[in-house]
Amino acid sequence: MNAHTKPQKNNAKAASKFGAPTGVTTGPIIGSRKIYVAAPEHPEMRVPFREVVLTTDAEPPVRIYDPSGPYTETDAKIDLNAGLIQPRRAWLDAQGFATVPGRAVTAADNGNISEEHLVPACPAERPILEAKPGQMATQYEFAKAGIITPEMIYVAHRENLGRAAMLEGARERHADGESFGASVPEFVTPEFVREEIARGRAIIPANINHPELEPMAIGRNFLVKINANIGNSAVTSGAAEEVEKLVWAIRWGADTVMDLSTGRNIHNIRSWILRNSPVPIGTVPIYQALEKVGGDPIKLDWEVFKDTLIEQAEQGVDYFTIHAGVRLPYVPLTASRVTGIVSRGGSIMARWCLAHHKESFLYERFDEICEIMRKYDVSFSLGDGLRPGSIADANDRAQFAELETLGELTKTAWEKGCQVMIEGPGHVPMHKIKENMDKQLRECGEAPFYTLGPLTTDIAPGYDHITSGIGAAMIGWFGCAMLCYVTPKEHLGLPDRDDVKTGVITYRIAAHAADLAKGHPAAKLRDDALSRARFDFRWEDQFNLALDPDTARAFHDETLPKDAHKVAHFCSMCGPKFCSMKITQDLRAEVLAMGENERAALEAMASEGMAAKSEEFLNKGAQLYLPAAE
Repeated sequence: MNAHTKPQKNNAKAASKFGAPTGVTTGPIIGSRKIYVAAPEHPEMRVPFREVVLTTDAEPPVRIYDPSGPYTETDAKIDLNAGLIQPRRAWLDAQGFATVPGRAVTAADNGNISEEHLVPACPAERPILEAKPGQMATQYEFAKAGIITPEMIYVAHRENLGRAAMLEGARERHADGESFGASVPEFVTPEFVREEIARGRAIIPANINHPELEPMAIGRNFLVKINANIGNSAVTSGAAEEVEKLVWAIRWGADTVMDLSTGRNIHNIRSWILRNSPVPIGTVPIYQALEKVGGDPIKLDWEVFKDTLIEQAEQGVDYFTIHAGVRLPYVPLTASRVTGIVSRGGSIMARWCLAHHKESFLYERFDEICEIMRKYDVSFSLGDGLRPGSIADANDRAQFAELETLGELTKTAWEKGCQVMIEGPGHVPMHKIKENMDKQLRECGEAPFYTLGPLTTDIAPGYDHITSGIGAAMIGWFGCAMLCYVTPKEHLGLPDRDDVKTGVITYRIAAHAADLAKGHPAAKLRDDALSRARFDFRWEDQFNLALDPDTARAFHDETLPKDAHKVAHFCSMCGPKFCSMKITQDLRAEVLAMGENERAALEAMASEGMAAKSEEFLNKGAQLYLPAAE
């Protein structure tokens, strides 16, 4: 790791396993600078971007979408105890939401852990807000009412990378892709964002209790987004590690982060994550509810789950995975599967349904769940509890029965004013991926699709970031709005910091490849800038424009480490004599150095040669195929 990515002295040394986090990685990514650009007609609205300043004056800096928050500012001053700045505070205050005392934190919220091992909660205090009776609260409700919110304005400016100059050539770049029915605009306006949300085709996950959030959109007519999973387990990881994983994931490009903690200290660890997260945070509330009843799915009930929803909504969680599509009649459909039910949430609810021989309380109480989530604008991520866990089970009746139910629940959630996205598989071979996307669009009214991969083969433990990255790129092209990353540790263990980076970079590649294939007008700009740098042998620009500048530079320097090699017109693959780009440059230079008479003579020779070949063809009867000479 180079000096630009080491934790700077921001009390950056991690705390003890059971203590509060004391520091995280800060500072800009090498070769980049953090900038903030005011949205049109909104000088107070500072929208973040990353810029790569090139070594040539002939090209402007390349602007990049950036979810990393203030952590990548040059002189980042981060106080984890105080939490991040609150860009949405004034917007939320203007809405006039009710301030409530909130529910009391109980020992069960942290898994009844002993005082000795209890992680203290983040001391940053925020008022707890909820909508008043009859008051609009969700981005969906505002959009349906024709109201453009500050979050929508922010998102539009962010998706455009902050400059109208992108309009130049946008039509040509757009025409160069195949969007499979998506309506990616040449330029995103706040009104376009509002329309997409009103139609249910996009969401802005933005709990009114998450003022630190930098708003972003998830929808197939926007840039493809990626999610990174973090979270402790019963056997490993504490608050310091999880907050650092959050910061590390968004540094490399995670647009949202899910806290999938299943161990102790869940409530308090989540407080540190939320108060220090500029990106939307998602959870699976059934995990914490299960901890509250001692880990026994049979003891779960509606009251425990409801209490958990309110607890997490008051903390500021932006979207909940709710496995309401796992219904009692569908459980037997999984009996003949190779890998059965592989979703943790799905297996918990299936166990509950069979033990009680009753319909899922998540399904039966769905209206009440909507009412709770609407008050805080918590978005639904309707969980795929029956997703296939092997390619043998892909696209089976159990998977699609659940998807059809998720379509019904989507309509209910919209009627209740909630934002919705749909979770998808899983393990799906390449030839079955498009069927998943097409069916989801039909059944769920084009609500955003959010998939885990999918993994395209089952034979590569240790490399499932690759098997899934293939499927992720494909389904992103077909219309998936957000891709949940998979790390090399998938199926093997809890990912560490290095695994998180590998997973994020892999999925940034998949998402960007999908944007290119769809013809997103912004996507190709970075590719073209890097290609020009490559042809011009601007090595520093090549490194800095890469998704992972550190690794690109390290690989180059393994064989050519000297500063002089950073301006050399070759690399160690071909050497100085066999570089195709160097040969092409020399040819160009020779032609440009010729006088007009020399160039004309060359052109005349070429014309004479073509004319001679034409005459030979005609003399032989103008036949395409001639008999072989004896």
